[in-house]
Amino acid sequence: MKKAWLSLFIGISFIIVLAGCNSDPKGTSSEAKSATSGSADKVKIGFQKGNTLHILKSLGYLEEKLKKDNISIEWVELATGGALLEALNTNNIDFGHAADANAVFAQAAGMPLVYIASEHPNPEGLAIIVHGDSDIKTAADLKGKKISIGKGWNSHYLLMKALQKEGLTSEDVDFAYVKDASEGRAAFESERVDALGFWDPFLAVLENDISPRILLDGEGFTNNRTYYFASDSFSKENSEVIKTILEELDKADQWANENKSDLAKMLADSLGIPLEAIEKTVERRTYGVEKITESVVAEQQDIADIFLQEKLIEAEISVSDMVTEDPAWFPDTLE
Repeated sequence: MKKAWLSLFIGISFIIVLAGCNSDPKGTSSEAKSATSGSADKVKIGFQKGNTLHILKSLGYLEEKLKKDNISIEWVELATGGALLEALNTNNIDFGHAADANAVFAQAAGMPLVYIASEHPNPEGLAIIVHGDSDIKTAADLKGKKISIGKGWNSHYLLMKALQKEGLTSEDVDFAYVKDASEGRAAFESERVDALGFWDPFLAVLENDISPRILLDGEGFTNNRTYYFASDSFSKENSEVIKTILEELDKADQWANENKSDLAKMLADSLGIPLEAIEKTVERRTYGVEKITESVVAEQQDIADIFLQEKLIEAEISVSDMVTEDPAWFPDTLE
């Protein structure tokens, strides 16, 4: 990408991957090579703390199931979705998950993606918030206001959709771009900005700490999905393993839906985030694995089109080019 900030984003992601994965001189570990050879005895799964693969790891369902086939798992923790997709691109992991916007940037940067499945929508997991005493009541009232947001965040897409609905564009607001959640929170708490685009669990923490007002969440604007991806070779040669992963993910998701109190305690301990905030995060989320339908592809394509319109990416992309679902991947529970 020619955009300096996007090049920086990809570069940082790559550095994180190199720090987190043991690579050979060619950039691919010997374990990763065997995991993608079609006769894998180890699967390398990338995950981000607090998300669904983290839950699956904590429950141990997948280890128990794959052990019967003499397949072990190496869990690779990665800090961001961008870093995870770069790890897939370099064959340092075989399978992982990332948010919708991450995938758009990765594809626009030329990374080959293999969409495997989607997680259930989570529109309440992100929001545009304003101060409790703000006179901003609707998205239309954001005209002329200063908004703290990260370029290409899911909440950036949410904001653009909300403005679009009111007949406004990015030219009608004053963006105060930030690089991470802590910088965004600082700008909002100091009242240097009128609004902030945020996501869980940081959104829930901020709600508990200073009681901002949610102007709008993703409902009616974005489904805020997480997607599951595999490397190209792994997706072609390990259909049965992918099927098992999705099956155990679905079981873990159902456990999460039925045991939200236990889930909140588990994630709070791991993330080091106050229990009250994690309870709010998991209560407003429904977990579940879904197939990628034409309507889901359309959702993802709209994100790409909006980001192209906003010059966040420079090249037009076709999300459908990366979606080649194999029926052999899906257990009966997902049909």
